[in-house]
Amino acid sequence: RICVITLAEAHPLLQSGKTITNINYQISANCSRLQNKVSGKSKRGAQFLTELAPLCRISSSDGEEYTIYSCIRGRLIEVNENILSNPALLQEKPSTEGYIAVVLPKFEESKSITQGLLTQKEYKEVLMKRRSSAS
Repeated sequence: RICVITLAEAHPLLQSGKTITNINYQISANCSRLQNKVSGKSKRGAQFLTELAPLCRISSSDGEEYTIYSCIRGRLIEVNENILSNPALLQEKPSTEGYIAVVLPKFEESKSITQGLLTQKEYKEVLMKRRSSAS
């Protein structure tokens, strides 16, 4: 029932050979995802995220900055602090050690969320269509 937020394999940071220079979980003056303190079975204290809630900002060596959004409603269980000291994990192991965050959707919503996700095969087909329409 948990959702692990990672960079999609089609994300520009993973495609263009860019170097990640900085990851910032400070969303605004009053909101840092690093201040998220979760305790207990009911995950008290977890920040609640909407689909459009920013999780972090990633800067690359060419000056580009990418805001990574939650894309899922739920409680922020954990952010990956390891990528702060080793940003290369995002590019080297994006779907394992280079994850961005873990989000726990509401139990009632978890089924509809998972039904709306693409399978690996469907995702590959979307990417193929996107590439063919771009060229």
